[in-house]
Amino acid sequence: MTCDSFKLASTQLKPTSPLRRSNHAVIILASGLSRRLGQAKQLLYKAGEPLICFMTKLALSTKPQAIIIVIPDNQPLIASAMNELAFQYSIIQMVVNPTPKTGMAYSLTLAIEAVTQLTSSSIERVVIMGVDQVLLDEQHLAKLLADKRSVVASNYSSWQHSNNRNLNETTTANASTQNIIGLPLTIDYGLLKRWQAVLSGDSGLRYFIRELPPSQVSTVSNKQLSYDIDTPEQLIHAKQQGWLDEQY
Repeated sequence: MTCDSFKLASTQLKPTSPLRRSNHAVIILASGLSRRLGQAKQLLYKAGEPLICFMTKLALSTKPQAIIIVIPDNQPLIASAMNELAFQYSIIQMVVNPTPKTGMAYSLTLAIEAVTQLTSSSIERVVIMGVDQVLLDEQHLAKLLADKRSVVASNYSSWQHSNNRNLNETTTANASTQNIIGLPLTIDYGLLKRWQAVLSGDSGLRYFIRELPPSQVSTVSNKQLSYDIDTPEQLIHAKQQGWLDEQY
């Protein structure tokens, strides 16, 4: 199970062609164990390829200096799915989280450490993203990078599911109950390094962002980011909508 040949019509990225890179790196947090879903969300299929490959190609479209992908230990299928892209693009580096149960913050700490060890880099900003926001697109990432404030986060509502209501109805009903400021986001690299030592659990970064002055934080709204894949019901709905491939 590997990524298909990389064809992004909008950017025409080619491994043999020099790319003009910007001043950012991308961290993809992909070490979740998908317990509620019951299968590895990294290996769900979108547009004929594993979701982790699809998201990596989105990251490549921003022309970063580096892409750090954190994957869980003892998941060889996830690692092998990325082998082709990692071979084609030297800027892609995979980092294994040996203890994915400890939460997202440890994955982020490992990724930050990998960024700090890059040589000959001039990284000023970092894009942090996950793998399961299946409607994320290049345009949203471009908007995040266009704003130069210390933190530029995504703004969307939660997608909740109740057994006695369909997903669309539940989404509408709960749109005003939980407004999320979260991934993907861009952050000043110096700020991220400063917070590295004190990150913990699943919400450490969000806590520190809340402490920043409002003038340093901006958001980009995108209701489509509500649709992440955490449960079997959400997966079924995503396939019914054509957001994910039905045959896998």
